[in-house]
Amino acid sequence: MIEVSNLSKNFGNIKAVDDVSFNVNIGEVLGFLGPNGAGKSTTMKIITCFLKPSDGDVKVAGHSIHEDPISVKRKIGYMPENAPLYEDMTVVEFLQFVCEMRNIDLERRPSSIDGVITKCHLENVKNQSIETLSKGFKRRVSMAQALIHDPEVLILDEPTDGLDPNQKHDVRALIKELSNSKCIILSTHILEEVEAVCTRAIIISSGKKLFDGTPSELSEKSADRKVDDVFRAITTSLDVEGVTL
Repeated sequence: MIEVSNLSKNFGNIKAVDDVSFNVNIGEVLGFLGPNGAGKSTTMKIITCFLKPSDGDVKVAGHSIHEDPISVKRKIGYMPENAPLYEDMTVVEFLQFVCEMRNIDLERRPSSIDGVITKCHLENVKNQSIETLSKGFKRRVSMAQALIHDPEVLILDEPTDGLDPNQKHDVRALIKELSNSKCIILSTHILEEVEAVCTRAIIISSGKKLFDGTPSELSEKSADRKVDDVFRAITTSLDVEGVTL
């Protein structure tokens, strides 16, 4: 469903993404793991056509980001790290606006809105203006707009950021449920999140892909050491016992 081929992105002399390649299929939840500034968000912005790569290509369901970006965007639901929301709108008004922008059929809009409000547990705040909501509820509204057109691909940048433990549990349960029929990439710097919801993990640091495998394979690399130790070793390119870079 997603094919990332030799992707690079330069900002002046800074190489934010450095020759990264990977594929993701329907039914997979890929955890994009790495420290702040590793290149996770930049890669996601390229996949979703918000940024052009310096080199390489991405195909989503066979559509190239260079040749057919509109088709790519139609396939994707995107939840950015700092999602822009029209805060003077109520939650329902904002979702109605997103339906219009996504060109969802008029007769489908009420059920689409009700569906994401239920999935994202927004029933009690649906008529409130977004500016009055907590950070956690704003993240849920952002998740709702990403889901409203029932996309085949979900790109979620730090989906549980700002949520309390109960809300995190709900979002992770929703991601697991959605993974049966969707291709999902989520970024995080929380190892617990990868272990809780992901079927696969990629570790990226300084724009380079350093690991690609299952969470259990990542754990195995630690031998008798904690996964936290392995993660720190990989992301800082330090050699520690039990880790093969």
